[in-house]
Amino acid sequence: MVALLQLKQLVDSLGSLSNEDWNAFAKIWKPFDAKRKTILTATGQTEKYLYFVANGVQRIYHLNLNEGETTILFTYGPSFGGVLDSLMLQTPAQYTYETLNTSSFLRAHYADLKVLMDGNLAIAAFVRNGLAGALSGTLTRLVELQSYSSEEKFRTLLKRSPHLLQLVPHKYLANYIGIDVTNFSKFINTIVI
Repeated sequence: MVALLQLKQLVDSLGSLSNEDWNAFAKIWKPFDAKRKTILTATGQTEKYLYFVANGVQRIYHLNLNEGETTILFTYGPSFGGVLDSLMLQTPAQYTYETLNTSSFLRAHYADLKVLMDGNLAIAAFVRNGLAGALSGTLTRLVELQSYSSEEKFRTLLKRSPHLLQLVPHKYLANYIGIDVTNFSKFINTIVI
């Protein structure tokens, strides 16, 4: 299975597990496909799965009753996805996780992941390191949101993930960097990348 090979490559790039630990980790992942605009986790639901994105693009957003949706982040392959704080704390999600296009995943149920983490120090350390990486990325993103100009946010987005310009509707990208979609279009037409 191609997705499992992609997962193995990602795991190895983040810190290798022994063959025995990898085999235990690999067993908990099940294939899952979702159509465009499928809600994987809704606000108020407790996240049940850790996702490995093989194909497609998803977003996590917060629903603000006064201002609408605020896109928090995008996930795309090969990477992990899901509402991680809800998953690890087993509390209701404050965010919604949805597909933006047809997507293919592997997903591991929280109960299976917890059993592995509780019984295997190497897997627990691997997951902990993955969460630390996610936290680091979140803090970097927070600095961008609070400190960068709109143009700097646009340039940073394109430097980090230029392919998103072709894959994600511009209204979501504009929302992600906190600007009006009209200004986003102006940036596309005026900023040399």
